[in-house]
Amino acid sequence: MPRGQKSKFQTREKCHETEGETQDCQSVQAPTIEEKSSLPPSSPYLGDTTCKKSACRLQSTSKVPQRAFSTTESKSVYPTRSYKGGNYRIKRKQDSFKASSSTMKPTRSSLNGTIRVVVKYMMQMYKMKKPILKADVLKVITKEHRKRFFEILKKASFNIEVVFGVDLKEVDSTKHSYILVSKMNLPNNGTVTRGRGLPKTGLLMNLLGVIFLKGNCATEEKIWEFLNKMKIYDGKKHFIFGEPRKLITQDLVKLKYLEYRQVPDSIPASYEFRWGPRSHAETSKMKILEFWAKINRTVPSAFQSWYDEALKDEEERAGAAVILGDTLIHGN
Repeated sequence: MPRGQKSKFQTREKCHETEGETQDCQSVQAPTIEEKSSLPPSSPYLGDTTCKKSACRLQSTSKVPQRAFSTTESKSVYPTRSYKGGNYRIKRKQDSFKASSSTMKPTRSSLNGTIRVVVKYMMQMYKMKKPILKADVLKVITKEHRKRFFEILKKASFNIEVVFGVDLKEVDSTKHSYILVSKMNLPNNGTVTRGRGLPKTGLLMNLLGVIFLKGNCATEEKIWEFLNKMKIYDGKKHFIFGEPRKLITQDLVKLKYLEYRQVPDSIPASYEFRWGPRSHAETSKMKILEFWAKINRTVPSAFQSWYDEALKDEEERAGAAVILGDTLIHGN
């Protein structure tokens, strides 16, 4: 390949590689729980925060969500080549596949497309540990949508929160300067390991939620059932979370956010997950329940049995804090 063409090819590859980390995040759907009483549907997407008309119900028994948020990679239409008669012939995938792809990728001129662009910009600033300035965000928003800046910022920050587990905080009201803060203190700004990558906090909080809903202990089988509903599969590298088995059974265990151990006397050997000590220290059952409730556009008390347990946990934490404070003051 001539040097000039090779240089252009490498440049294009790097651009696709950088953009690919966030471009498919628009297809992420929040988890929902089923119950007898009907609640507003929730299906927030990165780039699309509108609710679907499908029913979203809660379940009073401690069951794992029937629909986890889906992190399916958006499927672009790539040409395939076949060799015939000495000439290459380009084939396109079927029109229906092409149409679904275009649906998942709204144009920048649409409101959803604008939100998607803002999400990508905000995540780039998060990775670089730089503040998000209103003036800079306005530069990536089309003129027709600039008057809706705060609406767009709110929807973009909501989507980032439910997928990546980070909150938007205003640090300077005069300059309208914001930063993204992880809900938990995972290392490397939430990416767990150094280098490229996106925050894993959202996934961790969902796993903690599943463990909580399953009676504070979830079998490995139930965890993978949940992950599969998120389109995360054992042995298949995920575009946001990387190699999932390594992440949940090694990285998060080593960091003490999860406990992964063999079920006693199980033959053949089976394994289970529990909250690790750092999860107990950095979050609580109530915070996890609030996270799930926000995704479902409801309130924590809608999850009645789990809410009662979370309240009891809060009371125990408060009591322990009082005892610790007295010990430090009086030295007893």
